[in-house]
Amino acid sequence: MAENALATPAGQAADALIDQDGKGNMVAFTFGDPEPVLDRVSLLGFIENASNGRWYTPPVSMDGLARAFDLPGPHASCIRLKVNLLAKHFEPSRWLDRTNFRKWALDFLSLGNGYLERRDNLAGRPLKLEHSLGRFTRRGTEDGRYFFVQGWKSEHEFEPDSVFHLMQEHPAQEIYGVPEFFGALQAGLLDEAATLFRRKYYKNGSHAGFVFVNRSEKMTDLDSDAIRKALKEAKGPGNFRNLYVHAPGDKEKAIEILPIGEVTAKDEFFNVKRVSRNEMLAAHRTPPQLVAIIPENNGGFGDVEKAEGVFFRNEIEPLMSRFEELNDWIGLRAVQFLPYEGAGPD
Repeated sequence: MAENALATPAGQAADALIDQDGKGNMVAFTFGDPEPVLDRVSLLGFIENASNGRWYTPPVSMDGLARAFDLPGPHASCIRLKVNLLAKHFEPSRWLDRTNFRKWALDFLSLGNGYLERRDNLAGRPLKLEHSLGRFTRRGTEDGRYFFVQGWKSEHEFEPDSVFHLMQEHPAQEIYGVPEFFGALQAGLLDEAATLFRRKYYKNGSHAGFVFVNRSEKMTDLDSDAIRKALKEAKGPGNFRNLYVHAPGDKEKAIEILPIGEVTAKDEFFNVKRVSRNEMLAAHRTPPQLVAIIPENNGGFGDVEKAEGVFFRNEIEPLMSRFEELNDWIGLRAVQFLPYEGAGPD
């Protein structure tokens, strides 16, 4: 409603100006449909965990984080890299197979919360660990209770004390985890906005737009209307507007095309993409050469094998210790990893 309200008066004003045009008066109008400026994707901020009496609502939208996984840039690539390295060194056990471990690791790294359901045999001993999708799993108001919630009408409660919850701790939370990259998520959204903006730059056809100035005294109002109609029908909707001006009586440059800010738009696009990428890489603490980033200087990024060794020791091995917390909860060695044997500093 707000977007339409903002767009309507401008459209009415343009129509009124055209209707009042008559004999030799200056004509100015824009063409192209109104486009919303505000991003439609929003994530909940840090709020108190609301309760409906059975389970708590996460402080951050799990749906929003799941959609953010597909942002352009290195975000998903950094997460996939960590999951692949963890899965490569993971040793499957009789309780946890490689498939369920990968899903569990992906949820933990992308949502800040990873869940495994313990299924027991007839004797009450652990038989198997199954992944529960973190996007829909909710922690109950009572300790040991968990729910699988897909909308308000679809709710399943797990057996008490049968769900292991691995959460990425945060100083403002003790019920749910918050992913480590959350502080840099705005940089990823900016990257996405720049990419979508750039797509419209090309889809629009006129790119950065132009001002079409007609000062010819010989051109009649009928000629002006015909040009105006042709321009309106030739270009599609987008962020970039074109302006047609008919100002009869001016002798200088009868017809002139004035481009608008094309070079500036290109420069800003590349700067936004570069800064957003660097912020996301820093949030994930991932060397750029490990996620196929092309260096912009002749020196490059250095030895990729040494970078991998430092990354593994400083990032992957601590993550391994986090996943091994499952062993303390279940009382069995369900998770174990092979040692790293790659290159790197001694």
